[in-house]
Amino acid sequence: MAKLVSKTYGDALFEVALESGRLDDYWAEARAVKTAIDENTELFKLMGHPKIVKEEKIKIIEDIFAGKVSGELVGLLRMIVEKDHFEEMDAVLDYFDSQVKEYKSIGTAYVTTAMPLSDVQKAAVEKRLLETTRYVKFEMHYAVDSALIGGMVIRIGDRVVDSSVRTKLYDLTRELSKIQLKAGECAP
Repeated sequence: MAKLVSKTYGDALFEVALESGRLDDYWAEARAVKTAIDENTELFKLMGHPKIVKEEKIKIIEDIFAGKVSGELVGLLRMIVEKDHFEEMDAVLDYFDSQVKEYKSIGTAYVTTAMPLSDVQKAAVEKRLLETTRYVKFEMHYAVDSALIGGMVIRIGDRVVDSSVRTKLYDLTRELSKIQLKAGECAP
């Protein structure tokens, strides 16, 4: 259900943004709204409170966002609240964000390494990703996980490239155990 809600509202906002020629404006506004909601846990609790009537929740949304973001985005927020889907707001805004990135050929890459990368190394990783994918730009996210031992793991969407030493050792261990099993089967 949540996926259907986020797709329905996210697609609607995307279509309006494209048709109006204001894709970048709506994208910036949607990101600002998402940040405001994420940073204000009290708002989320308030909007989910069963004793606050829907009309009051709509008024809260309008008071917070009217005049700060486009009327179309405020209208979408109102509609989401009217249909009792406020808890899906993050998913709607995330879906819209992903649609805009896809349209603009902007990829999101999550790179995990055993040790922090220098700026030069980060630039080289991004350059290589741009050369080997269809994206024209990347939003890069870096993390460090010393358990990798060495190498790196790169995730773009649902694709993962794992060249970590930890995975190579794991694969080697599995191969060796298969060899030992086969050798044990041959023994009389």
